[in-house]
Amino acid sequence: MGGAVLDDGPPGVKAPDGGWGWAVLAGGFVITGFSYAFPKAVSVFFKELIREFDVGYSDTAWISSILLAMLYGTGPLCSVLVNRFGCRPVMMVGGLFASLGMILASFATSIIHIYLCTGVITGLGLALNFQPSLIMLNRYFSERRPLANGLAAAGSPVALCCLSPLGQILQYKYGWRGGFLILGGILLNCCACGALMRPLLPPKKLEESTVVAAEEAEEKKPKKKLLDFSVFKDRGFLIYTIAASIMVLGLFVPPVFVVSYAKGLGYEDTKSALLLTILGFVDMFARPASGLLAGLKWVRPRTVYLFSFAMLFNGIADLVGSQAKDYTGLVVFCIFFGMSYGMVGALQFEVLMTIVGTEKFSSAIGLVLLMEAFAVLLGPPGAGRLLDTTHQYMHIFLLAGCEVTLSAIVMALGNFLCLSRGKDPESKMEMAVTATEKEGLNCVVEGEEDEPRGKKMGENGSQKAGEVGDEQYE
Repeated sequence: MGGAVLDDGPPGVKAPDGGWGWAVLAGGFVITGFSYAFPKAVSVFFKELIREFDVGYSDTAWISSILLAMLYGTGPLCSVLVNRFGCRPVMMVGGLFASLGMILASFATSIIHIYLCTGVITGLGLALNFQPSLIMLNRYFSERRPLANGLAAAGSPVALCCLSPLGQILQYKYGWRGGFLILGGILLNCCACGALMRPLLPPKKLEESTVVAAEEAEEKKPKKKLLDFSVFKDRGFLIYTIAASIMVLGLFVPPVFVVSYAKGLGYEDTKSALLLTILGFVDMFARPASGLLAGLKWVRPRTVYLFSFAMLFNGIADLVGSQAKDYTGLVVFCIFFGMSYGMVGALQFEVLMTIVGTEKFSSAIGLVLLMEAFAVLLGPPGAGRLLDTTHQYMHIFLLAGCEVTLSAIVMALGNFLCLSRGKDPESKMEMAVTATEKEGLNCVVEGEEDEPRGKKMGENGSQKAGEVGDEQYE
């Protein structure tokens, strides 16, 4: 099953659903915050960079675009590294890259240097942290995994609320160079988060038995693949990838343009910027609430349809928000968009984990992020070009709403028509214990049962009688 990674622990070890998993969740919360909020937070330095290097706003906007492209586009590379070296070392090296990029950027003498240092090096470092943190979260949580995903995803709006004001303070006191240097130091916390991602270990009393089971399982199964393309044979994965790629075309457009939308209606800068704060505040609570909802017994087997509803909700919010004519209408839009945006953020990787399982998740997420990278690069720029042509924000919100709504239809109908008919949804529910782990666990249980059984038979009679008893028992 080529997707199992190097440090996934011996067979027979179930996800603890707690314990050290809460430390892993805390690390994932911080990493998710850095990964999604950092590309937006550096935008507070754009005016200083424009003045420093005599460039246009479109030139500085490429910094955030390159950061996001590296975060999504390097997915397969992250999968290969994780499958080869394990999550912890990859994350710690990634933290060094993320920090190094910002430190080097503070000495930049041209905008190209910023692209290479902040965009490429820091973007690669964040990517090497983001994907492994999701993989480790998948290993440590099973029954509580939807809630864990929701709590980790809440790191994005929380970090955005913290990093953007911090960036403004740093720019005011130390300039953009000092701000970049300090942010580089802050990103070293990624190394500390990486250190929390320790591999799962078996209980001491089962250690010897699980080692034997692991050796036997290792002999039976083929050599592990660094990148498992067999996930493309899974119809559920194909449907998810197509739907997610369509969704990303429009998902990030409203947060990018809603402030400009308010300014276009004649509202001042401070009042317009407050819309993003409202959106982020609602998003902050929607993510863990969605994870809690997805973990309910009667909802979890149907998480795919809950995800489809979240996308449909988001698309309809865009369509209705396109008709906003005043500030009150935009506030209402931001509230409902924040709710739906939080639901999508909390459920997107939970659904992928459910579809492909633990063993193939490390490869699946890398391939999905690569496919989404193209949509991320096309979505906001395409909406900007439409705005340049029509000069009306209504059209870009309508386009975004249609794209996200289409993705919801593809996800729901694809799963209903291709996967669900004739199948019990309970039987499709993916758990954190893989087939290999179950096989190893069975070996351990059988070994433990055989030992006391042999002793009991020895006390009752001859060895032959014990053997007969074993045969009758089996």
